[in-house]
Amino acid sequence: MNGKIIFFEERNFQGRSYECSDDCSEISSHLSQCNSCKVESGVFIVYDQPNYMGQQYLLRRGEYPEYQRMGLSDCIRSCRIVPVHRGPFKMRIYERENFGGQMHELVEDCESIQDRYRMCDIQSCNVMDGYWLMFEQPFFRGRMLYLSPGEYRNLRELASEDVRFNSIRRITESF
Repeated sequence: MNGKIIFFEERNFQGRSYECSDDCSEISSHLSQCNSCKVESGVFIVYDQPNYMGQQYLLRRGEYPEYQRMGLSDCIRSCRIVPVHRGPFKMRIYERENFGGQMHELVEDCESIQDRYRMCDIQSCNVMDGYWLMFEQPFFRGRMLYLSPGEYRNLRELASEDVRFNSIRRITESF
């Protein structure tokens, strides 16, 4: 993995810091809190809860002086590095949990599931190739869910019950 992120206890890169180049399930084991960060290389998903739970946000190379500007409701509590994927992208989305109902295969971004496929909801999926983000709103806005290769039989268990996903984007180097 080729990434480096530095977390700071206070806003504007103040206070104690913790440097990370891999997944970290509990930032509070290194810092009392995390309210700003700098991504020196790579792409990371940060979470407002420990153990990769809660609201998520994708961070690319750059400076993030305070968590509210990132859209998080609380401070950063865990993070995952997103591996670089240079091959094809492929995922199947399903209307119902356990791969039921209408199914569509994606190999590229989809700005609106509702408009393209006439699906009002996605409740399960199978990510065959690449790393993806599902968004609550069309055009890649709102709450998001990070997905790596694997089967997801019930997306409601990963996200909150009230989230309906309406757009999907590949995580590419030029994202």
